[in-house]
Amino acid sequence: MASDRVTERRRERLEGSPAFLRGGFRLFFLGGAAWAVIALLLWVLAFAGGTGLPTAFDPLAWHRHEMLFGFVGAIVAGFLLAAIPNWTSRPPIAGMPIAALFGLWLAGRAAVLFSVQIGVLMAGLIDVLFYALFAGIAAREVLAAQNRNLPIVALVLLFGIASTLDHLAVTGRVAGDLGSRVGISLVMLMITLIGGRIIPAFTRNWLSKHGVSGRSPPAHTHFDALMIGITAAAFLSWIFWADANLPGLLLVGAGVLQAARLSRWRGLSTARDPLVFVLHAGYAWVPAGQLLLGASLLGAPIAQSAAIHALTAGAMASMILAVMTRATLGHTGRELKASTATIVIYIMVNAGALLRVGASLGLAPYLAGMEISAILWGGAFLLFIIAYGPILLGPRVDGRPY
Repeated sequence: MASDRVTERRRERLEGSPAFLRGGFRLFFLGGAAWAVIALLLWVLAFAGGTGLPTAFDPLAWHRHEMLFGFVGAIVAGFLLAAIPNWTSRPPIAGMPIAALFGLWLAGRAAVLFSVQIGVLMAGLIDVLFYALFAGIAAREVLAAQNRNLPIVALVLLFGIASTLDHLAVTGRVAGDLGSRVGISLVMLMITLIGGRIIPAFTRNWLSKHGVSGRSPPAHTHFDALMIGITAAAFLSWIFWADANLPGLLLVGAGVLQAARLSRWRGLSTARDPLVFVLHAGYAWVPAGQLLLGASLLGAPIAQSAAIHALTAGAMASMILAVMTRATLGHTGRELKASTATIVIYIMVNAGALLRVGASLGLAPYLAGMEISAILWGGAFLLFIIAYGPILLGPRVDGRPY
């Protein structure tokens, strides 16, 4: 059968590939973390007036684009390339196809950064091509296995469309922040959907393993479906009516429901296991950001940048590091146990986000808060590279190919 031949070819490619090409999560996790540090450093230098950027984007727009469609996009790709084989029971894509896909992502980063030289159109085509190709690959895998996760793949394709809107904004064809609003909304939906599966599941397993008494975190219920629907409606209305009262009301409502959902998962019971507890802490940024954003739209004296950074520097970054550390350990055959470096990573990224949000809220000196926040937040990803880089580049410790 054709599927058997595909499986055999993939296994042969896996066995003949170096360790860092045995699964896309390796290069994309490492590359995404490195780009988070590099892009942040370039933005800080540009913000301080020390250097210009050779991009057609203005510095703030470039910062938004690269943190969202460069950094976060790479981690989304890495996560899905690790998850899809589990969803479909098909061997992972490995070898030169992964190297080519990662090379296309890298080309997108260079194209956007040097878009003055190569042109806005060419930069946009190279950048968006990565998402189109990756969505096609992911769809092929999911459809071949008749798996239920096709909606997640659709979100990736929409993420590529959001990146396109960002490029169109450079030419003045759409509103300047439309693409980023769409991108942020899509990532929040991914976190809501995927986090709603893995956090209660990992928590249930941990509570059962350690004999912790009490109710078990519930699986997907009608309450979750209602909360997801209101969250989707809230972000959709924010995309189209960025300064209206309706999205403000929906976002506040969604934030309250998200907080109620999180409270049902018994996060405090897992406080002695950082790998599990950090998932709850990271998810807590979602309702916090929604409440801040909704309140700002309803006229509260809250800077919208505080809400945006709660969703991005807080929810996205902390969930990314929570998932990257756990997935890296699990997919390389290691014990699911947080090292000292891992705990420091979690503390640094959340402290950096807290300080960044606090600076926007006027709770800390703005410039000093920005600088210290950047050091803490960027330092978390730098420490991830130092602690997890050798793991991602090396073979599994149990001798399995993947």
